Amino acid sequence: MTESKSIPNTSLNLIKKGKFYFIYEDSKEWILEDKTKRGLEVKEKTNDPERNVLSDKGMIYDMDGKGNKVNIRWFYPKDKFLLQTVEQNAQIMEKRYLEIQEITCPSD
Repeated sequence: MTESKSIPNTSLNLIKKGKFYFIYEDSKEWILEDKTKRGLEVKEKTNDPERNVLSDKGMIYDMDGKGNKVNIRWFYPKDKFLLQTVEQNAQIMEKRYLEIQEITCPSD
């Protein structure tokens, strides 16, 4: 299992960034971080079945106090994934957030 990393970390290189994401690189992994979840405390590390990679999860609470587990970052092993795959997943996330932003804040 991958150790939890403090992002950003001096051993990580920033490869690419978007409005809503960062992609970092270390010697063994590509790391995709959701900027909107940055700063959340990591509550658990689990396998993300949608992407089939290890992910850090945190907790966001709704107005009723109900906690919802959310992915903060995903760890893509370099021996199994190309950077292009990570970038494609980042663009999907970026598009989703831009659509939400357009609906909720059309003037931004």
